[in-house]
Amino acid sequence: MAATLLDVAPGGRLTLDGTTRNAAGTGVPVQLGLDELGTALHEVTFVVVDLETTGGSPTGSEITEIGAVKVRGGEVLGEFQTLVNPGVAVPPMITVLTGITTAMVMAAPPVTEVLPAFLEFAGLDRGSVLVAHNARFDVGFLRHATERMGLPWPRPEVVDTVALARRVVTRDEAPNHKLSTLAGLFATAVTPDHRALHDARATVDVLHALLGRLAPLGVTHLEDLRTAADPVPSGRRRKAGMADGLPSGPGVYQFLGPRGEVLYVGTAVDLRRRVRQYFTAAEKRARIGEMLDIATAVRPIPCATALEAQVRELRLIAELDPPYNRRSRRPDRRPWLRLTDEAFPRLSVVRRLPAAELGSAIGPFHSRGAATAALEALQEAVALRRCSPRLPVRPSPTAAACALAEMGRCGAPCTGGQDRAAYEVALAPARGALGTELDPVVEVLRARLSALAAQQRYEEAATERDRLRALVQGARRAQRLRPLVTTPELLAARRADDGGWELVLVRYGRLAGAAVSPARTDPTPVMDALRATAEEVAAPDHACGAAPVEETELLAGWLEQDGVRLVEVAEGGLPLAWPVRGAARHVVPGRP
Repeated sequence: MAATLLDVAPGGRLTLDGTTRNAAGTGVPVQLGLDELGTALHEVTFVVVDLETTGGSPTGSEITEIGAVKVRGGEVLGEFQTLVNPGVAVPPMITVLTGITTAMVMAAPPVTEVLPAFLEFAGLDRGSVLVAHNARFDVGFLRHATERMGLPWPRPEVVDTVALARRVVTRDEAPNHKLSTLAGLFATAVTPDHRALHDARATVDVLHALLGRLAPLGVTHLEDLRTAADPVPSGRRRKAGMADGLPSGPGVYQFLGPRGEVLYVGTAVDLRRRVRQYFTAAEKRARIGEMLDIATAVRPIPCATALEAQVRELRLIAELDPPYNRRSRRPDRRPWLRLTDEAFPRLSVVRRLPAAELGSAIGPFHSRGAATAALEALQEAVALRRCSPRLPVRPSPTAAACALAEMGRCGAPCTGGQDRAAYEVALAPARGALGTELDPVVEVLRARLSALAAQQRYEEAATERDRLRALVQGARRAQRLRPLVTTPELLAARRADDGGWELVLVRYGRLAGAAVSPARTDPTPVMDALRATAEEVAAPDHACGAAPVEETELLAGWLEQDGVRLVEVAEGGLPLAWPVRGAARHVVPGRP
């Protein structure tokens, strides 16, 4: 399939009443265009681009479609659209999202043919400004493909409509700044649907609307647009002196209010540099900007290591509940997925799990919705009963089977269709998934997902994809944390940048102590002192361990780093290893 250049004849000029007049003179309501925003912007050629790809990273994924619209002064000068043969199969989840299949791109030209044509159309080396929604994604793919072909990247001016939207679209108007949300807010002529040209056309309308809102704020020239998304109020800049005198090492910082109250708690590997960043254009969060406007001082808490600082941050947030930190209000009450304890068990979501059941449940999940999605995924893969009453070993003579039994999705133990032995056979894959054997369930769910995609039942496939992801993530978290929360004591070391050792003592998933052994010295005395002075931690009675899940996950991440050495592991816990057929092998690299 050759790339197509769709030259659009003039006739879409915006009038002062905010309507577009075509050759017939009819008017279509649109947002005010670039004509009304100032001479400089009126003269700028914007090339609005959108890409569809096989994944989220330009180093491991390929472009499958390019769509672009060239506009100047509110007029569309031309459009560019083509599918691209990525040279690899399109993943089912991408097909679910975009509707682009492997068969659709097989006859398309490769990126080596498409990219030069796009660059010529865009004229990026002739002063055109590149526009995209979440520009880092699209520009990253274009630049990577250009450099891989040995072509010079033209280094164009880039405008990100996400960044502009954050400046002028409030949370009261829209819950987020996704393209679909902004398209609905501004009533774009084209509804974005994850196809490149449609999304690019919608982005054009969003761009015009955003520029219309920026004009009263003084954004009338291209030079204004370069800094429109990164304004720093002068009063906030003057507070940058709060960072003066702070230590340069790792630690926790607290922003204090007028009465000395803690407004916000954060962590840093370099306290002085991190706090100074809050008073630059790098800080874009609206709620943090509000916090900075009322903050009067910064209190540092130096720490021996970055890991200790991260743990202290979590504990201080839980203790102080600062108004500008976002966190789970009940991290110790996160849901788990388990089987009920009865003659014919069923899947159940519970808020608290005894420590004794840790090996036969998955979680904790970040929300009940995620736990329910995982439950539904497991129910799709395993024919278990879904009714809530406790069933007797011997069925009642008056019991009647439900619709699921008639559909073959349940063996009907309620009516004697299955005895306990037969039900236990059907139950085995679910027990395995809740333990360490996730492979059989994942294979069933992936086959169902592929079948739905092949039938173009994309909405159902998207639902099944999300359920599968919730199941895998919950199982991965459980399998990752079980060894830590069951181990009475673990001492680990990591070589520091200066040649010394960072030492960490973990008890039942809780950081009991941390220390640093200087370079060129025997770390043994420091380790002995660490054991003697570390926090005493009792064996927990619940499955989350002796610390909130976030803290245990921080420790797990630290232990999984290259160069970490296990110095001593007390007996009594599970092996520090991933199950061979567990969830980790089904997690896409780079995704949580």
